[in-house]
Amino acid sequence: MTLQSPAIAEAPDPFEETATLADRFTVALLAQWTRGVSPAALAAAYFDWASHLALAPGKQAHLALKAARKETRLAQFTAGNRPWSPTEPVIEPLPQDHRWDDPAWRDLPYASWQQAFLLCQQWWDAATRNVPGVEPHHERVVNFVGRQILDMLSPSNSILTNPVVQRRILETGGTCLIEGAQLLREDVERTLRHTPPAGADAFRPGVQVAVTPGRVVWRNELMELIQYTPTTETVRPEPVLIVPAWIMKYYILDLSPENSLVNWLVGQGHTVFMISWRNPDGSLRDMDMDAFRRLGPMAALDAVQAITGAPKVHGVGYCLGGTLLAIAASAMARDGDMRLASLSLFAAQTEFSEPGELGLFIDSSQVEFLEEMMWTRGYLDSSQMSGTFELLRSNDLIWSRLVSEYLMGERPAMSDLMAWNADGTRMPYAMHSEYLRRLFLNDDLAEGRFPVNGRPVSLSDLHLPIFALGTETDHVAPWHSVYKLHLLTDSEITFALTSGGHNAGIVSPPGHPRRHYRVLTRPAGGNYLDPAGWEEQAVSHEGSWWPEWAAWLAAHSGGPVAPPPMGAPEKGYPALEPAPGSYVRQP
Repeated sequence: MTLQSPAIAEAPDPFEETATLADRFTVALLAQWTRGVSPAALAAAYFDWASHLALAPGKQAHLALKAARKETRLAQFTAGNRPWSPTEPVIEPLPQDHRWDDPAWRDLPYASWQQAFLLCQQWWDAATRNVPGVEPHHERVVNFVGRQILDMLSPSNSILTNPVVQRRILETGGTCLIEGAQLLREDVERTLRHTPPAGADAFRPGVQVAVTPGRVVWRNELMELIQYTPTTETVRPEPVLIVPAWIMKYYILDLSPENSLVNWLVGQGHTVFMISWRNPDGSLRDMDMDAFRRLGPMAALDAVQAITGAPKVHGVGYCLGGTLLAIAASAMARDGDMRLASLSLFAAQTEFSEPGELGLFIDSSQVEFLEEMMWTRGYLDSSQMSGTFELLRSNDLIWSRLVSEYLMGERPAMSDLMAWNADGTRMPYAMHSEYLRRLFLNDDLAEGRFPVNGRPVSLSDLHLPIFALGTETDHVAPWHSVYKLHLLTDSEITFALTSGGHNAGIVSPPGHPRRHYRVLTRPAGGNYLDPAGWEEQAVSHEGSWWPEWAAWLAAHSGGPVAPPPMGAPEKGYPALEPAPGSYVRQP
């Protein structure tokens, strides 16, 4: 007979709540100083790596041997390099690393500094990989942080070691440094005043961008719904409802007219509706994922059908908006709601086990840290999110900018896409916490645990045609992760992979130079094809993917009909104000 000790009921501790609040405030203050990076998460990763490396003498000996070989090769390269007879480099930069493109890096002593840096990078990469026993996430974190430190110390970042900067100083008589200092002062002042970067004023929503004609036909506490004015005599009977991400403002899909997907789509004979999300403040701290679903795509779908009278609607989601739309569509399919004619998901993840380098910033410790930081204000500020995205491409977005602008005094002209990227938004506390925990940490959607109305949803319930788009150099939603939709549903999936990144790959109007894409359709119920196999079989095309998608939409649409009215005041959807509305202008 096993005796069990009875549970001892503990009297309520009057100081427990006070202690908890003290802890939360402490973490929140620390998070402001570290810009949301958890020191505990970094310490855990480095301890895991260092302790296992200390217990791996074979790995240590191998690294020591690699270091000795690299030193020998570097010495031979330096000793044998002559201006009249240059030596072949010991190591070549990666194709995407453009810091060393200038021929001046082939001359001594710059060539030796460059080669030493690249060899050090290569050695560090080997030192942080394949250490026996290290947790894979910790291995990736240590590798990433090491690369950030090395990139900061790169010889390309210093006046003393960068021949391109030195040449620029000689050419300008040093005035480039004065101009760079002025640019730095201007940027610091704008940051302190919380004003847009220089040149962004030339791309204001409703003036230079987000100018496709239309009307706001519905507004609630979370979004405005824009209906765009038709430009063709007839339209397809199924309207298109676009659900953008709320991590940035919607008008990446409606930039200047020549770069506007919305403007182009209206011109192809579609009735287009767009959700414009409100920029949340502390008053919306309790808005969770389900609130976004109900007040976003579901409320918009009701409005679209009431205005147009269409029984079917094409659903389109971009980035996080695509994830939300997939959740909403799964819940609709589960409940027998068949109002969606098709689903188009652009750079949208539905499976999060391999989210790419963005996953480096997301583990239990890190999420807890972010939650406490959001708890004090009720939201995550856009500057903290943009800092994370900049780290993912630090060479291009941080260090190359430092060199070109602040050392060489050369500021690139502002573009509509750059101005949009600087127009950040906030993320509500409840929604962002749930998004990180349920999707990134627990992968609840792919595992069939994500609840809607008290019951879990499954993408396997979807039985409608899907167009899924990935981008080749996406750091936010890597295309291999987007492609995993094939594992979650037996629906017909047309998967396209386009050149460019998470944003520039989407903004790809016909006629844009150097664009290409690949596409392949898996029929409903067809066999799974892994990403490598897909790459072998997909058909390559030059140019923009937009016409491919338009042809796909047309193939899943009915014959042309007369355009619907703008709004339906008799049904509670009056035309409130001209597009782009009020929410997009909120600071």
